[in-house]
Amino acid sequence: MGIIWSKLLEVIIAVLPITVIVVLLNFTLVSLDTVLIVRFLIGALFIIIGLSIFLLGVDIGITPIGNYMGKAIAKTNKLSIVIIAGIFLGFFISIAEPDLHILAGQVETVTGGAIPKFLIVVVVSIGIAVLLAIGLVRIVYNIPLFKLLTFLYLGVLVLALFTSKEFLAISFDASGATTGALTVPFILALSIGISVLKKDSKASEKDSFGLVAIASIGAIMTVMLLNIISGANELEGSIEEGHQASSSIFGPFLYEAGHIIQEVLIALTPIVLIFLIFQMISFKLSRSNFYKIIMGILFTFIGLVLFLVGVNAGFMELGTELGYSLALLDNKAYIVSIGFILGIVTILAEPAVYVLTNQIEDVTSGYVKRKVVLFALAIGVGIAIALSMLRILIPDLQLWHYLLPGYLIAILLMYITPKLFVGIAFDSGGVASGPMTATFILAFTHGAAEAIEGADVIVDGFGMIAMVALTPLIMLQLLGLIFKWKSKKEV
Repeated sequence: MGIIWSKLLEVIIAVLPITVIVVLLNFTLVSLDTVLIVRFLIGALFIIIGLSIFLLGVDIGITPIGNYMGKAIAKTNKLSIVIIAGIFLGFFISIAEPDLHILAGQVETVTGGAIPKFLIVVVVSIGIAVLLAIGLVRIVYNIPLFKLLTFLYLGVLVLALFTSKEFLAISFDASGATTGALTVPFILALSIGISVLKKDSKASEKDSFGLVAIASIGAIMTVMLLNIISGANELEGSIEEGHQASSSIFGPFLYEAGHIIQEVLIALTPIVLIFLIFQMISFKLSRSNFYKIIMGILFTFIGLVLFLVGVNAGFMELGTELGYSLALLDNKAYIVSIGFILGIVTILAEPAVYVLTNQIEDVTSGYVKRKVVLFALAIGVGIAIALSMLRILIPDLQLWHYLLPGYLIAILLMYITPKLFVGIAFDSGGVASGPMTATFILAFTHGAAEAIEGADVIVDGFGMIAMVALTPLIMLQLLGLIFKWKSKKEV
């Protein structure tokens, strides 16, 4: 019971800032529909309860499954099994990720069905599957992370030269969205399960991170390849007319609950089936441990449903209206500065961020404190949202103007940053762009792009998640350099 209360308190502290800021904005700069505000507050309550239950479920269910599977795969010591297991697990975990379904749905809506949701989900999942297998091979065969990431990002750079600006934004957003609330805990646990069997504890510590980063590159590459192969370049779109608030307070919650329960059930079913198969052939856990994991999966299901219903029904529509209303104000500095503040507070409520920061503290035995990582992440994401608002306001400013120098800096930093922080930084990039970002902040960005004359909802509205995935790569590696400098000073 004490664990639930501690998680509940932690989540309240995380969700409260964004709730207070939105309410204050409603009474000062903009006047939002009362129904939207009431739904937002109900959504915040759903998020607090849901996130607390979800995190407990991850601790006792999803993380142990990933750890056990990682150990089982590593013990076989067969390259073919590592590759097959990586592709199989990567595809089914990715296709189950709620964040990816949220983004793919928004792409389908904004493009008027030109890019179907199903196509995006399948293409991204194939990319994740192939790169997850490569990432597992890297851990087993001690391939340096920074060398592999350099090679992969050079591949992304080459593909980007042939990718349209519309698909460039969507491909990087897909990368961020696919590493969400369900994928990240599982992939992290999988990598730690494999790494922990290594005799070299330092190598084990470093190899515990970086798998999320490698897997997420697969999403970028396959969406770019989809664009190059299909030749679909000119895309037009806008937010649907009638995105104004409906008069019902509870209607959207009931509507969202129906399909979210179905989606989360589909999402968790492959994990349950894989666990049951492994339990019979490899794990052979005691009855008490087995039931504990099943209970953890049940908590994960309940928590994720409550969280996603709160975000989708309470936060999303308000995010669009808030972005739209702020962008219409004469003083455009408001939309940039508020974007920065919202970026800082939103990251605190991301489920996967909690999982990653706790794992960082555990794996490093408290050497890297979660609060320090959270602070660096929050500042990075705040900067990312502010820069995204500037891109909407300035027509000539394009996404690649940020991504090209940003990734070059991130890749160069890999060669001077302590290798532990390279993995942490690149994993953090994927983790930062979770369901709160994929819904509330993306809706906020779309609203702003719709309001600004000369801005394009597809070109400028998308790409924000790409920025959120980029800035932590730089911020966390800079944090690593600070740790390196401090340790030299102490010596």
